[in-house]
Amino acid sequence: QVQLVESGGGLVQAGGSLRLSCAASGRTFSGYTMGWFRQAPGKEREFLAAISWIGTSTYSADSVKGRFTISRDYAKNTVYLQMSSLKPEDTAVYYCAADTSISRLRSGASSSWGQGTQVTVSS
Repeated sequence: QVQLVESGGGLVQAGGSLRLSCAASGRTFSGYTMGWFRQAPGKEREFLAAISWIGTSTYSADSVKGRFTISRDYAKNTVYLQMSSLKPEDTAVYYCAADTSISRLRSGASSSWGQGTQVTVSS
């Protein structure tokens, strides 16, 4: 199992940008698909983006396509979520997840999750 720690959340004005980081530890980073989710108050957790362990394939939800970009740095065992053109409706707790199965990750059933980082977008 992989241990995940998110960072980079905070308060930003609408139209601004943030980059979230997710540092992985515990075992080898390779072989794991990494992804980002978010959960706003009163809403279900929402899949945002994923990146394959090779890093050649990425997946993005329609709600953030063109605004959010996922990437990973093998040397640092870290995955990033670059967020731009942020909107108040992007306000949520953002979670990092890891799994050896892309389908299991996208369904929200990953075996490894971070503790989450709060992102608040003011209007």
